[in-house]
Amino acid sequence: MSIWLSKKQLSKLAPAEQAATESPVPTQIVSNGEFHPLPQTEKQQQVEARIGATADAQAKKLGLDRREFLKSASGMAAAFVAMNEVFGPVFSVAQAEVTDPEAAAERSAKLAGQFIFDNQLHFVRDDYKNDGLLGLGQFASEHWNPSMLDDIGLTMRRYQFENFIKEVYLDSDTKIGLISGASFDDPTTSIITNDQMAQTRALVNRVAGSRRLLCHSVVSPGREGWLDSVDYAIEVLKPDSWKGYTVGDPLVLSDYPWRLDDEELVYPFYEKALKSGINTICIHKGLLPADYEKSMPGIWEYAMVDDLPKAAKDWPDLNFMIYHSAFRPFLELPDAAAAEFERNGNIRWASDLAAIPEKYGVNNVYAEIGTSFANCAVTNPRLAAGLLGTLIEGMGVDHVIWGTDSVWYGSPQWQIEAMRRLEIPQDLQDKFGFAPLGAADGEIKNAIFGRNAAPFYDLDPDGEYAPIGRDNLDKMKAEYQRTGIGRSNVAYGYVAP
Repeated sequence: MSIWLSKKQLSKLAPAEQAATESPVPTQIVSNGEFHPLPQTEKQQQVEARIGATADAQAKKLGLDRREFLKSASGMAAAFVAMNEVFGPVFSVAQAEVTDPEAAAERSAKLAGQFIFDNQLHFVRDDYKNDGLLGLGQFASEHWNPSMLDDIGLTMRRYQFENFIKEVYLDSDTKIGLISGASFDDPTTSIITNDQMAQTRALVNRVAGSRRLLCHSVVSPGREGWLDSVDYAIEVLKPDSWKGYTVGDPLVLSDYPWRLDDEELVYPFYEKALKSGINTICIHKGLLPADYEKSMPGIWEYAMVDDLPKAAKDWPDLNFMIYHSAFRPFLELPDAAAAEFERNGNIRWASDLAAIPEKYGVNNVYAEIGTSFANCAVTNPRLAAGLLGTLIEGMGVDHVIWGTDSVWYGSPQWQIEAMRRLEIPQDLQDKFGFAPLGAADGEIKNAIFGRNAAPFYDLDPDGEYAPIGRDNLDKMKAEYQRTGIGRSNVAYGYVAP
């Protein structure tokens, strides 16, 4: 039974790039097609209305149209002011940033050089045909506003390489990215192959003149010849790290789920990885569809982290980076999930992950926050703050890794801004013993944004990647900014109308 959204399910959804409000920060959950997005909550509707009202008023004062204002630094600030008004003071933002474009631009310029290393990025190969990524097509254009911010339209181009470069490197402050793939029972359904990831890495870095893109090779334990593919990757592709899905194929009821602590099946791979020097193992955990118990019988348990302690203890020289922080979203309304956290401090599965280092005496387990942070930030920012507080308290601030899962959610800049501005509310600090996150470019956020992961990939934030204007991508970005085109504020995926 597929857990990729069916055509029937898609018929009840709207493509985000057409139906979602063109806001600097999404005002409803966006699905990449792996899960059914929840409807917009009442609070999200309030945020959307406040952003719209501010945009209309300020744009008129500044002699801009609404869209131009929302692309600006002041428009981004307006989104976080609106979120604070609805959710409470969670984001650090000054009203002056909304009314004074120069103040907003000055802040943005000050932070533009921050070292940001995105550990989870995606795009699809040019010949990818799965229409699940496009969804409603003609039906959507007839039932929702078809106007777009650019001339791409509702085509696969939105998810392909050219737009990936624009969204990540030109429209955000991301300095380095790690391109990732996924495991599929049917190789023909792969969004991008290991060879293509390596080829893309070579192309981007050759054009840039520096090391701007890293890549995974995906491992698929249990499939015929899978260890041979590991040998091929080591000898030919030379990936920067590995990616695996313990649920097997994330889009169907897989025939090949596996556990991290399977000595017979998986430990030979660990031995090869360690011997090769490619010793960072990135594992998809959590992030299941709302009906996971029905749609993934006998499989969903593999998305939990109970297989991690033994593997981490048996292989202390490997780094186990758990993608999505094993966060299990969308099993209930976000407010209910947040209420559970507020009540007892528990965030299902993510809290289990955070407890592993102390409980089992290991120091080689890390939490990547792609998608989990994004969806918490736009549904209940206090839960986003609680997620970070939980991970930092349990694992240490040096074990939390930045990732955004872009381009599924458009440019990662809104997520970067959410992290820069987020603070754990004082009452949560007092109740659960969380430390404050601090300044946008303070020690804690700089660590999460890139300094924690940099050593795994031999990156030097203070050396090679410190100055601005060092390579061809920076020159491209400078020219792009001079054109005044600006961010598109488009998210790609599905929303509930």
